[in-house]
Amino acid sequence: MNNFIFENATKVFFGQGCVKEYLSCLSSHYGKRVMLCYGGGSIKKNGIYEEVMRSLKEADKEVIEFAGIMANPTYAKVMEGAALAKEHKVDLILGVGGGSVMDCCKAISLAAAYDGDIWNDFWARPGIIDFEPVPLGVIVTVAGTGSEMNGGAVITNETLKVKTGRDYPKCNPAFALLDPTYTYSVPKFQMVSGGFDILSHIMETYFSEPDEDNVSDDISEALMRGVIRDLRAAIKNPEDYTARSNLMWESTMGENRIIKMGKRMDFECHQMEHQLGAYTDCNHGAGLAVLHPVYYRHIYKDGLAKFKRYAIYVWGVPAEGKTDEEIAFAGIKALEDFIVEIGLPVTLRELGVNETTDLKAIADSCNLAPGSYKKMTHEEILAIFKECF
Repeated sequence: MNNFIFENATKVFFGQGCVKEYLSCLSSHYGKRVMLCYGGGSIKKNGIYEEVMRSLKEADKEVIEFAGIMANPTYAKVMEGAALAKEHKVDLILGVGGGSVMDCCKAISLAAAYDGDIWNDFWARPGIIDFEPVPLGVIVTVAGTGSEMNGGAVITNETLKVKTGRDYPKCNPAFALLDPTYTYSVPKFQMVSGGFDILSHIMETYFSEPDEDNVSDDISEALMRGVIRDLRAAIKNPEDYTARSNLMWESTMGENRIIKMGKRMDFECHQMEHQLGAYTDCNHGAGLAVLHPVYYRHIYKDGLAKFKRYAIYVWGVPAEGKTDEEIAFAGIKALEDFIVEIGLPVTLRELGVNETTDLKAIADSCNLAPGSYKKMTHEEILAIFKECF
């Protein structure tokens, strides 16, 4: 194992009924004003809003609502939320939703306590947070990003056409409430794309140095097998509590920094998808599903030992009578077949990309992640986009 420092300040309350049981008490540790943040309003249709409001009322809280957080939260939306938080001098920000809501709320918690330009100072480049953001709690309604137990926030600057993320420990939620039954009403496509996002996070950590036996890779293999199993079960029965609870915790485990310890990490696919999303506003998980197999066919020979191990230990590819290269390639094919099986797209056309989309501009705007087994170029990223088209 390589050297590392581990930190995670988020306290997790997991299980059916956890919001009803804990939210009132948790919110009582903060001041009177709570800013309740959510997305398009689905929480008002599935009963979650009423349950949350009931708990906040029990704690005698004054609630300021901030709705309409979009799937790819923008810097403008962050600043709108920060202005509202400052105006009402809120004591706690409570995000209820999936990764987009949680990411937006983290950025709001930072901006509401800062007088400068958070994009220039903390997203355009890494910054140092030497002040306390507004306290944040989250209630998860979609399993996918794992944003509930880290300080990461992906924000889109529409003016610059840049979608990027930073992970600041000070932006970790103080608490996270994870009730798997809250994910039951998520539409199938959203559930599946979120499930693939979980798998993507784990793969991008796994497919990087070191290649020697290490605890992080061992955990990652178990998590990947679990996501595949649980996603299949959840598709078959959307209210399979075992599958839904496993997916929710697999999501958290993929991004709570534990499997990243000692790893170099390769988030090139996320870099490519982020910029694809910045230009087209496509679904994140679906975009990753299109990109991953093609990207891996470009790099697997440079990380052959790890790709062989992935094929055998994650997908159960039989090794007998095959070369290492054939085994590794079969693992990528198994991933591609799984994407088709769960109903995600396999081409950029299916995401709405067409001949007028400037793929070169998108490719040129992508950051080149240092952790890849193969040193990428903008020209090769463009080639990947064209192969995906």
